Amino acid sequence: MGILEVKGVNKRFGGLQALGDVNLSVEENTVHAIIGPNGAGKSTLLNCLVGKLIPDSGSVMFDGQSVLGRKPHEINQMGISRVFQTPEIFGDLTVLENMMIPCFAKRDGAFRMHAIEQFSNEKALIDKAMHMLEDVNMADKKDMHSASMSRGDKRRLEMAMCLVQEPRLLLLDEPTAGMARADTNNTIDLLKEIKEKRDITMAIIEHDMHVVFSLSERITVLAQGTPLVEDTPENIKGNPKVQEAYLGESQH
Repeated sequence: MGILEVKGVNKRFGGLQALGDVNLSVEENTVHAIIGPNGAGKSTLLNCLVGKLIPDSGSVMFDGQSVLGRKPHEINQMGISRVFQTPEIFGDLTVLENMMIPCFAKRDGAFRMHAIEQFSNEKALIDKAMHMLEDVNMADKKDMHSASMSRGDKRRLEMAMCLVQEPRLLLLDEPTAGMARADTNNTIDLLKEIKEKRDITMAIIEHDMHVVFSLSERITVLAQGTPLVEDTPENIKGNPKVQEAYLGESQH
């Protein structure tokens, strides 16, 4: 049994069947990619994994506990963090101030943006934030306002903000979307470093097959809301049906 278990999940939006009897098992300490064309149900599935959507039927279990119907801070407390397709950071704050917010939330159990003045001088939180920035090679940018950073650095900061909460499962929604190839490769290297240093499971939704095949140990291919196949990257590459339907010219 995996640390994340999806069983018999169905979700409709009016007359549209977004997910149809989806079963998915993500093993602990692995990198599992979920791929498929637009409209395949990837984002709907991800929103079910974080409790944002409740399936019409089926279950989503993380380490034996249901995630369905839980609030975002409860999902975080369970040990699940999510990296959004568009980096979710505060442009009017410095890099260090952005990092301090999840440090404070981890300690006090709530995300309180208005409390920044209360914790900005707390040495223990500053030390924790700086240690994480050093881990992702951003300590030299601690005083930079995040609005002025490149998309690659914004993504790196957002990952650091997730990791400082010490998640067991990191969900990544197209982490390299909109990036130049150099930033994409830097993000791949960062995720590899994270995996090497931490006991962490990753589930990635991604269109870029270079990213998928560089990182993943297992791949699930969705087609019209249902899994077409789940296999290793090597076997996915060699599956004619998958190649024809989903990889095509995007394979690197």
